Order: sequence, then C-alpha cells, then structure tokens
Amino acid sequence: MKFRKKLILTLIALLAANTVQAQDLTAEIVQNNLNYIWTIIAACLVFFMQAGFALVETGFTRAKNAVNIIMKNVMDVSAGGLAFFLLGFGIMFGTSASGWVGTDGFMLMEIGDYSVEWSYTFFFFQAVFAATAATIVSGAVAERTAFNAYLIFSILITAFIYPVFGSWAWGSLFNGSGWLEGLGFIDFAGSTVVHSVGGWAALAGAIVVGPRVGKYIDGKPQLIKGHSLPLAALGVFILWLGWFGFNAGSTTTGDTSVALIALNTFLAAGAGATAAMIITWISGGKPDGAVTLNGVLAGLVGITAGCANLTPGFAILAGAIAGIIVHYSMILIDKKVDDAVGAVSVHGVCGAWGTLAAGLFNTGDMFNMSIIGVQLLGIAAAFLWTFPVSYILFKGIDMILPLRVNGHLEEMGLDLHEHDAEAYPEFKPKLIA
Repeated sequence: MKFRKKLILTLIALLAANTVQAQDLTAEIVQNNLNYIWTIIAACLVFFMQAGFALVETGFTRAKNAVNIIMKNVMDVSAGGLAFFLLGFGIMFGTSASGWVGTDGFMLMEIGDYSVEWSYTFFFFQAVFAATAATIVSGAVAERTAFNAYLIFSILITAFIYPVFGSWAWGSLFNGSGWLEGLGFIDFAGSTVVHSVGGWAALAGAIVVGPRVGKYIDGKPQLIKGHSLPLAALGVFILWLGWFGFNAGSTTTGDTSVALIALNTFLAAGAGATAAMIITWISGGKPDGAVTLNGVLAGLVGITAGCANLTPGFAILAGAIAGIIVHYSMILIDKKVDDAVGAVSVHGVCGAWGTLAAGLFNTGDMFNMSIIGVQLLGIAAAFLWTFPVSYILFKGIDMILPLRVNGHLEEMGLDLHEHDAEAYPEFKPKLIA
C-alpha cells in the first residue's frame, strides 16, 4: 500500500511539473508571437505616416505642386525602401567591430543569431523609419526641386546617410554595436536618429536648391500661403496616430511598457499644440492655425527620444517647450532659408531639443551632466555628419542634373512640368493665377 501511494504521489508530482512547464512554454510562445504582431502593427502605423506627410506637405504648399509632392512621398517609401533593403539595413544593423558601420546583413543575408522571421519583422519596422527620415527632406525643398534630382537624394539618404548615423546610435538593436550608444546615448525612438537627420538633410537641400521665386523681396521673406489647411490638418492627425506606432512600437515587445510611451506621446503632442497656439496668440493677436499644427508635430518630435524614460509631467514640459521653439525657429530660419513647410524647425531643431530633454529629465537621474554631455555629443554628431554630407551630395547631384527647375516652369507649377498632370483639373484657372 505504501509503495502504491508513493507511486501515485510521484505520478501526480510529475504531471504537475509537466503542466507547469507546458504553461510556461505556452506563455513564452504567446509572448513571442505577440512581439511579432505588435511590431508589425506598429510598422504599419509608421508606414501610414507617409500619407500624413503627403497631406501636410500638400496642404502647406500651393495646389499647382500637389502631384509632385505626392510623387515624392510615394517614392521615398518605395525606392527608399528598396535602397534600405539592398544596402542601408546592413550598414545600420550589420556586424560592426569598429562601432562605425555594419559590414553584413545586406539584403537580409547573414542575419546572425536572429530567426529569419524576426529579421523580416525587424527590417520592415526599420525600413519605414528610414522612409520617414527621407520624406522630411521633401517638404523643405518643395515647389522648386526637379523630381529626378530629388529621387537620387532620396535613395542616397536611405541607403547611406541615415543608416550610418543609425548604426552609431541603434546598431545593437540587431547585430551592430555603435560607438554612440556605447556611451549611453538616449534616443529611444529617434528624435535625433530619424528626425534631426532628416531635418539637417532638409536644411542642406533648402540651402543648395535656393528659395522659391518671390520668396524674398529686397531681402525680406514673403509669406507664400499653402492652398489647403484642412488637408494639412488631416495629415497632422494621421501623423499623430502613426506616432503611437513610431514611439510605442520601438519597444518591439508587446507588453505593458507601451502604456507610458503611448501616454507621453499623446500628452507631448497636445502640449506642443497648446504652447504654439498660445505663443502665436500673444505675439500676433490671433491663434495661428498653421503654427499650431506644426506645434503638434514639434511636440511629437520633442518626446520621441525620451518617450520611454520621462514621466508624464516632463513629457508635457518637453512638448510645450518644443511648441515654443518651433515658432521662433521657423521665424529665424525663414529670414535666410526657404523651408516651404517648416521641416527644419519641426524635425531638425525640435529633434535636437527632444534628445536633450531625454537627458535633462531622465527619470531617476535628472540633470546629470555626464548624461547631458553624451546627449549633446549625439546631437552634434548627427549635425556634423548629416549636414555636410547632404550638402556635398546635393551639390554633386546639381552638377550632374539641374537640382531645380527654372523660374518660368516653377511659376507654371511642377505638376504640369514634371508629371504632365494636375491635382485639381476642374479649377485650372485658379492654379495658373
């Protein structure tokens, strides 16, 4: 009887142990699958941001260039995505002994310790980020840049410029080991890696291509109004939605950590819009719609680096300061550089601020000068890499292909000249006027 009882107890114990192991294994499989699904959904949200950029840029520019804007945004993600697949991904995330650039992983070959499925998932998520960096340039150089010349630069930024800096800051997310992240650089979702890189490239392009016809009279900047604030507003709301994938998706993990990130993203955008509205109301006597919309984007860019390590209160502060910065930055830059949509201020300047804010307000270790120093180094490295290289490439492209259309064709509109199309054919008389 004792032997039988002991045997039964042993069998029960083994069964219970197997059940616990099976439950643990099931939980691990579910969590792993959830990570895949969340990352892919987040990538789809970031991909949808291309529609937001297209609408923002179209709304903030004139109707006669709407088709050209749309074509550039389509090709940023299309040709740019292919360039990132062929070359950029390997440079950014390949194995790197030096900490400067990756040396393998091109075309998703030699994927290292990761499964093929995760490599596909991770590439998709990172490819739509690369396309975002490229499309930032589109708005700044809008309404006067030749399409073929722009397309060349779009490919170059996704294949080379963006991946090199990305490897310094994010390489270890896959197989790399960037020198900047090794110092403790904080940029969770890309205030500098994506937005400042895009913004500084946009600044170089706007300088090289020159201002639009009629932008400066006797050295004074003239307001060139966009044709549809409703389109721009719809684009901003699409971008705001997509940003939840941009920031919260950067966990690449479907767990509770996304809650704080999503909240911070929401609050910072609202704070940016509110601050921008108030500052224009005070300075101009009326709340400015266009600046308020850019305030939303400024707040989003300003929280992107610190969305995972700031408290909600500091997220609001970071977003509000970004909303103020973008207003004055646009005024200052507009005096010398024609940025058609304010891309340099929104993405370049506010990206730098957001990266600094991630160090300044770092939860549990605020105002640590060592951390702040690394953040400033990363901000400087992004500018010193991106701006000169972009400037040289734009100049080089201009030597091979004219970078901008001539004044007469610009006044006619890039839609007719570049694409033989009109966005609003029923209103043709208004387009030419």
